[in-house]
Amino acid sequence: MEWTLTEEQEELRRSVRRFFEQKSTSADVRRLMQTDDGYDPAVWSQMAEQLGLQGLALPEEHGGSGFSFVEQAIVLEEMGRSLLCAPYFGSVVLAGTALVESGDDSAQKELLPGIADGTTIASLALAESDGKGDADATTVTARRTNDGYSLSGTKHFVLDGHIANVLLVVARADGGPSLFAVDATASGVQRRLLETIDMTRKLALIELNDAPARLIGAEGDATKIVTRTLQRAAVALAAEQVGAAQRCLDMSVDYAKLRVQFGRPIGSFQAIKHKCADMLLEVESARSAVHYAAWAIAEDTEEVPLVSSVAKAYCSDAFTSAAAENIQIHGGIGFTWEHDAHLYYRRSKSSELLFGTPTEHRDAVAGLLLAAEGK
Repeated sequence: MEWTLTEEQEELRRSVRRFFEQKSTSADVRRLMQTDDGYDPAVWSQMAEQLGLQGLALPEEHGGSGFSFVEQAIVLEEMGRSLLCAPYFGSVVLAGTALVESGDDSAQKELLPGIADGTTIASLALAESDGKGDADATTVTARRTNDGYSLSGTKHFVLDGHIANVLLVVARADGGPSLFAVDATASGVQRRLLETIDMTRKLALIELNDAPARLIGAEGDATKIVTRTLQRAAVALAAEQVGAAQRCLDMSVDYAKLRVQFGRPIGSFQAIKHKCADMLLEVESARSAVHYAAWAIAEDTEEVPLVSSVAKAYCSDAFTSAAAENIQIHGGIGFTWEHDAHLYYRRSKSSELLFGTPTEHRDAVAGLLLAAEGK
C-alpha cells in the first residue's frame, strides 16, 4: 500500500482546510449549534457545488466523483478539525454508504444523485432505546400493504434525522431485518430533536406509526448492509476524531508558547512538555490507524472488520485524552464557556459512544483474533 498521501490528496486537504477555515470558524460553530437545524444551507450548497464534497466518494454513475475512502477520510479529518456543523455524516457517510451497500440499483438511481449534489439530506435510522446499532435486534415492524410497506416503532439517536428529507429505516419484515426508505414528511412520521452533550452534532428521535415505506434491496438484507455500513462509519468517525485531536494538540502547543508563568512560557516546563509529547504520540498513532483502515476499505480487504474496530477504539481514546489535556494545559480559561476547549471535549465524549465504545471495539478485535487462530 502507499503509506504517504499523493500530491493530489494533499491538495485536497489544503483546499478543504481553507474552505472550513473561512466557513466553519469558532463563531460559526457557536452560532449554528444554538439553532435547531444545526447547519448553514448556504455553506452546505457551497460544499456540494464548489468542492463536490457530498459526492466525493459516491459512484460516478449516480452523480458522485468516484473517489476512494482514502479521500473521504481526508475530508472527514478536516471536518473534525473544524467541528463542522452540517448533516454530512448522517447523509453521506451513513445513508449514502447504506444505499451503495444495498446493491439496489433502482434506489441508488433515485436517491444517490440528490445526496451527491446536496439537494437531498438523508439519514440512517438504526439505533433504538439501548443505543445499539444491531439490526437483528430491531423492534420496529414492517407490514406489507397494497402500496408497499408500512413501518411502526421508534428509532433513537438518528443523526440529523430532524432535518432529513429521506429516512433509511431498519425494521423487521417477514423475511427478517430489512432496510426501508421513508419520506420524512409522510403521514405517520414524527420527529423530535434530542438534547445532547454535543450541540455541534444533532440527534433526533423518530416515531413511526404506520408510516409508508419502500423496501431497499431484499427482505432480510439489513444485517449485511448495516454491518458493512457501520464498519465504514467507524473509520469515518475515527478520521473525524483524528482531526479534532490534532486541533486540540495545536491549541495546546500554541497556548504553551504564549502563556507566561514565573517569567517563562509554560511550554518550557517539563510537565507541559511531557503532556504535549504524549498528545503528539497518540495523535500520530491514531492517524496511522485511520490511514491503514481507510486503505483497507478502499481496497475492500478482509481486514476491514478488524482494522475498523482498531481505529475506532484507539482514536476514541486518543481524542478524549487530547481534549482533556487541552483543558488542563489551558488552566482556568480552558474550563470556561467562552473558550473552545469544552466544544472539543464534548465532541470527544459523544464520539466515544457513537457506533460502539472503545471497550466494545476492543472486545470485537479480541473476538476476531481468536476466531482467526481457530480458538
